[in-house]
Amino acid sequence: MPETTSDSPAAPTIDGTTSAAASATNAPTASAASPTPTFAGLRQVSDDWIKKYVLTYTMPDGSTYEYESASRKGPEAYRAELEAHARGESAASDAVCIVPQTPDGRLLLIREFRYPLNSWCIAFPAGLVDPGEDLAAAVDRELREETGYALRADLGAAALDPLPQAGFSSTGLTDETVQVVFAQVERVADAQPEPAELIEPFLLPIADVPRFLAENDTPIGTRAQLVLEAFARRR
Repeated sequence: MPETTSDSPAAPTIDGTTSAAASATNAPTASAASPTPTFAGLRQVSDDWIKKYVLTYTMPDGSTYEYESASRKGPEAYRAELEAHARGESAASDAVCIVPQTPDGRLLLIREFRYPLNSWCIAFPAGLVDPGEDLAAAVDRELREETGYALRADLGAAALDPLPQAGFSSTGLTDETVQVVFAQVERVADAQPEPAELIEPFLLPIADVPRFLAENDTPIGTRAQLVLEAFARRR
């Protein structure tokens, strides 16, 4: 995992000086918000593996606003999730995105044909979490299916290093949450993707990440781009 530091620039105070306390005070928080729209309901307008909804909100000025969104969840589960968000409850992980590193220090990535793009795309291995599946099981299963790698058995639980919370894929479009996990992996077998999954695993030495980012002309997923940039910029 890229190195991090707890040091951050102090915020300027009103007299032009800086202080860590001022930085903490001025930092945005989840609870410090402007007047918030109130969720009033939803209606489903299409039903398939990906479902389309129209969400209705009452705006702070009393007007009604409608917004289109997509979800894999049915209407009751989606409604419950939206209401939970309003209460400040954390979202469960719909999917995992794995940043795998081999024992010799190389990153494991994939080239995958993505149908919505009509193009191959650079990404890290990823996939949906099955109902009732824990994080380690989901990570190990997706690695095996897409790449033929697995979590290193000799490291036990230490092979897995998840980020503190799941993040949202595209907040302007969908409710999907993805848990990013740094993982120590080893090759165990041949990959076993689904018939329509066109996936080519490849290894990238960490020292070559800056050159790869500079020269790559294949579409790249945002998560992969940001994680690779973090590796490229660490010193």
